[in-house]
Amino acid sequence: MAIESIERLTVQLGRLPGIGRKTAARLAYHILGVPPEQAQELAQAITDARSKVHNCPVCGTYTDGELCEICADPRRRTDVICVVSDPKDVIAMEKTREFNGRYHVLFGALSPMEGIGPKDIRINELLARCKDAEVKEVILATNPDVEGEATASYIARLLKPLGVTASRIAHGIPIGGNLEYTDEVTLAKALEGRRNL
Repeated sequence: MAIESIERLTVQLGRLPGIGRKTAARLAYHILGVPPEQAQELAQAITDARSKVHNCPVCGTYTDGELCEICADPRRRTDVICVVSDPKDVIAMEKTREFNGRYHVLFGALSPMEGIGPKDIRINELLARCKDAEVKEVILATNPDVEGEATASYIARLLKPLGVTASRIAHGIPIGGNLEYTDEVTLAKALEGRRNL
């Protein structure tokens, strides 16, 4: 016996990353078991996040203000930019407390197999930032997988004529790993041991 509303909720929850059919069904039944106010708070939190959160016009990460907290902070260095693939990676890097510059989020990595080229991620925006500002170094902190390495190499080649030093975080992070799941100590050591490309 399938109840249409429960099935719809299960299907929607199953679209979340890492949530399979069984987990989605378990979450759906959990939501049905909480007080109506709690379910409404969850729905409102989702609606608010989707309507209020947008990309920072400078670095591209998520914010609910005019600028993200990092870009708005005058104490952060403006001559060093750390390039990451995803907004979650900014959070991972910030946990190290080792980096005091600004960020640039690409929202992806080059992947010819998936049809993702330079125009599909925020490389042009990075180059514009490097031309307009007094950027001396760009730290390439893309994931240490094939796509991340290709993206870092491509960006490094584009930065060379601009006179900007391109460095790569050291490989304390396993190949195929993601910054989001890497512990703070490993990330701090990787940032500390970065090298020029």
